[in-house]
Parts: sequence; C-alpha cells; structure tokens
Amino acid sequence: MIIDFHNHVFPEKIAEKTMRFLRDEIDDMYGAVHDGTASGLLKNMDDWGIEKSVVLPIVTRQSQTKSINEWAASICSDRLISFGSIYPHTDDYKRDIDFVSGLGLRGLKFHAEYQSFNVDDEFMFKIYDYVLSKGLIIMHHGGLDEAYPGSARSTPQMFARVATEMRGGVIIAAHLGGYKLWDDVEKYLVGTDIYMDTSMGFEFFTEDQFLRIVKKHGTDKILFASDSPWSNAETEIGHLMGMPLSDAEKAAILSGNAKRILY
Repeated sequence: MIIDFHNHVFPEKIAEKTMRFLRDEIDDMYGAVHDGTASGLLKNMDDWGIEKSVVLPIVTRQSQTKSINEWAASICSDRLISFGSIYPHTDDYKRDIDFVSGLGLRGLKFHAEYQSFNVDDEFMFKIYDYVLSKGLIIMHHGGLDEAYPGSARSTPQMFARVATEMRGGVIIAAHLGGYKLWDDVEKYLVGTDIYMDTSMGFEFFTEDQFLRIVKKHGTDKILFASDSPWSNAETEIGHLMGMPLSDAEKAAILSGNAKRILY
C-alpha cells in the first residue's frame, strides 16, 4: 500500500488557468505530470499503484475560506483525502478552524510564502494550538520556494522553535523539513517531534543526506510524498525503493506512518 501525502489539484473550471499561472511563476522548471484536476491525479494513482493521496489546498485570502474548504470536502473519497486551509491573518481563526473541522477534513495546509507569515511568528502559536486541540494535522511548506527567491519564512530553525513550543499533535514540515535547506535540517530539526514528508526531494538531496536525516530523525516520522503535479510519484517511489532501508522501514514511510496519523 502506498499513500502519497502531498498533492495539489484544483476545481475543474479553474484548473487549466491555475496550472498555467503556477507554471509561469517558476518558468515551468518542474513541468507537470497531470492537468491539475482530481481526475488527472486519480489516473496517475491508478497507473503508479498509489492507493490513497492527500490533497493540500491553500487559502490565500480570507474570502476564499468557505469556497475552497467546501470544494476540498466535495472531492474526498476512499482514495482522496483532502485537507483544508485557513488564512492566517483571518479576523476569527477559531471560527475558520471550526468550519474546517465541521466539514470533516483531517488537517490544515499552511504555506508561509503564499500566506505572508513566518512559521514561528508569535500569533501563529495560538492558531496551531487551536488546530491541534481539534485533532487536526498541520502541514507546512518547508524551506525555500522557487516562486519567492530570497524568501525564507519556513526554515528548519523556525520549525525547531515550533517543536519546542508545541507539545502533542502532528505537525509536518514538507520537503524533508526544508526544501534546499537540508544541511540546516540536519543541524536543527532532526530528532524533534516534527514530521517530515519526502516531497520534491529525491531529485535534489543526495541519497547519503536523506539516509542520515531519516536514521537520525526516525523512520516513524517520515511520510512518503511527491508534490504532484510538480513531481513524478512513480519516480519518487523508485528512488525510495532503491534505498538501503529495511522492508519494514520502507513500508512505514510509504504508508504505515500515514495510516497511523490519518486514522
């Protein structure tokens, strides 16, 4: 069984426009493996032997809260598990988190660059605390973002502070704790309670560094993820299966850890 913990899809009526905008933002440096729709993702899952995928929408304006989260709930199925999202600068974070929770969504996705905050901003801690009190998972973009050159609002150092301040609950830093900041992941983040996903990683970090991070951090806190449509999950699975890890470690990363925190 394989669970891909990091995917993006969009409502069909805006998927083409949204994909074109996002590809233009990064000069199409990653390409795309599907058309940005749920049906496109499901086709890849069928082709590549992925049983379930977690979908991660991002609310970038408070006015989007109702529509995006209701859409996220509408695509949930036995194979697609969509998280919700709130705007961190909302005028009532408890209301918005209650709305997401009431829809039955399993977590919240945050992206510090897209949503204009730092992961360890003081005002975020009360938001995290309330999210976790509702039993929801917190998923963060981690590290640099090609669309925001020079910006670093979700660094391993920031996640380490979050790990110190927050006790209990599941907080995930995508991209193995920090895209293109993996030396700092090794220095500051390994050994903390923060989970990491593998998304947009195997093409960029070395096998040796991946193995060092996984061994020191613990395979029980590593989640397989691709960042589809911007990364090819089939290729990512191949990289992981070729690693010198035990069958039990691979099984935990590919689905066991995800099942434990999702269900």
